[in-house]
Amino acid sequence: MATIEARRTTDGAPSYRVKIRLRGRPTETASFARLTDARRWAQSTEAAIREGRYFHHSQAKRHSLREAIDRYKLEVLPNKPASARSQSSQLNWWCAELGGYYLADITPAQIGKLRDKLLSTPRQLRRGEKPKTATSSRAPGTVVRYIAVLSHLFTIAIKEWGWAESSPVAKIRKPREPRGRGRFLSKTECVRLLETCKASSSTHLYPAVVLALSTGMRRGEIFSLQWSQIDLIKQRITIYKTKNGEIRVVPLMDLALELIGAMSKARAPEELIVFPGSGKGPSADIKKSWYTALEDAEIADFRFHDLRHTAASYLAMGGASLLEIAAVLGHKTLSMVKRYSHLSEGHTYQVVAAMNKSLFGKEDNDV
Repeated sequence: MATIEARRTTDGAPSYRVKIRLRGRPTETASFARLTDARRWAQSTEAAIREGRYFHHSQAKRHSLREAIDRYKLEVLPNKPASARSQSSQLNWWCAELGGYYLADITPAQIGKLRDKLLSTPRQLRRGEKPKTATSSRAPGTVVRYIAVLSHLFTIAIKEWGWAESSPVAKIRKPREPRGRGRFLSKTECVRLLETCKASSSTHLYPAVVLALSTGMRRGEIFSLQWSQIDLIKQRITIYKTKNGEIRVVPLMDLALELIGAMSKARAPEELIVFPGSGKGPSADIKKSWYTALEDAEIADFRFHDLRHTAASYLAMGGASLLEIAAVLGHKTLSMVKRYSHLSEGHTYQVVAAMNKSLFGKEDNDV
C-alpha cells in the first residue's frame, strides 16, 4: 500500500515522499517536488510490483554501467582468454563514454550516437604499424565487435544478474561489415617474400613466416607458442588457447619442421617461448622487419594475417574441402571459409563428375 507524506525541504520548498509497503517486499521510497508526480509514481510502481515487473527496473536504477563493466571483467572475461585483452580495452572505451549512467538510463539513441563516433574517430596505431589510410579510422568490423561486447554485457546483466530489464543495444543498427578479405600471395610473390624474410636481420622473421604459411596459424598463436606445445617426433603442434576456445592440433612438416627443429637444437635449455622477445616483451617483435621485407619484395596491400589466407587459399586450390580447411584453420563453422570456395571449383567439378558417372555412366559391358 502506498502512502504520501508532505514535507518541506531545507529551503522551504514543498516535497512529497512516497512509501510503498507490500507484504514480503522491501519498502520502496521516492521523493517528488509535485504531488501529481508523487501520485503517478506511487500508482505505476505499486502496479509494477504486484505484476512482478518492478524488480528489474529498480535494479537497473541502482547499478551504473561502470559497475556492470567491473563485474563483467571479473566474472566473464576470465572465461574468454582469446579475446579478454581486446574486449577489456573496448569496455574501457564504453566506460569512459557512459560509465556514470545507470543501466536503466542508457538509451538506444546514445548507443547509436557512440556507434557513429566510433566509425568516424581515428584509431590509435600500434607501435611500428603503418596507417592504411590518411585517418586510419576504425573499420566497420571493429565497431561491430565494440557493440557486440556491450550487447553481451547487457545480456548477462539481464539473464544472470537481474540488473537490467532490456538491452538498448538490441535496438540499434550495426555497421555493415565488408566481405571477408581474400588477399593471398601468388607463387612468385611468395618466393620473393620468403627470400627477403630469409635475408632479414631479424632471426625470427623467416621461420615465423614459413610457419604461418605452412600451418595457417594465427599471429598470436605463433608468437605465444611454447616449446612444450611442439612434438618434433610426431610432427605436430598443439594449440591450447585458441580463438574458439577448443584445442587444435596442427601438422608440422617439410620446411617448417626443418626450421623449428634447427631452432630447437640451438635454443637455451631455459627458453620456454619459441620466438622470445629481446627484453621488452615475452615474445619477438617483428613489425619493423616485416614491413621492410614487404617493401623489399615489392608486395603491396598485404598483412601478416594474410599469410593465413594464403595457406587456406592454397589448401582450397589443392583440392581440400571447406570442412577440411575449417579444421586446419580452427573454425567451428563453414561460414568463415566460404570465401575460398571459388578456389576449389576444380575439385568440386571432379566430385560432381564422379557422382554423375556413378549414377548415369555406362559400364564397359553395356551396349
